[in-house]
Amino acid sequence: MANYTVRIELREAEREDYTVLYEEMEARGFTDTITSNDGITYQLPDAEYNYEGEATRKEVLAMAKSAAEETGVEYSVLVTQSTGRTWHNLRKVI
Repeated sequence: MANYTVRIELREAEREDYTVLYEEMEARGFTDTITSNDGITYQLPDAEYNYEGEATRKEVLAMAKSAAEETGVEYSVLVTQSTGRTWHNLRKVI
């Protein structure tokens, strides 16, 4: 199974546009959280998403683009495949 971090920037967007994006990303299997090896779940920074699955980078990009298109605003997407991630000071999800 592969792990991906996806960053989406909506240009000249309203807060509601990011709400639509979140809902569309969630519908496609993305989360806005990440779980550590010790089972603690953390909130990712705004407009960043986590995807875990068998999809390729191109497939993850296509899913993210499809979600972003639903907002109706111009967007940019960055998909990074990961073999390991490290972070600092992310908020724990309670």
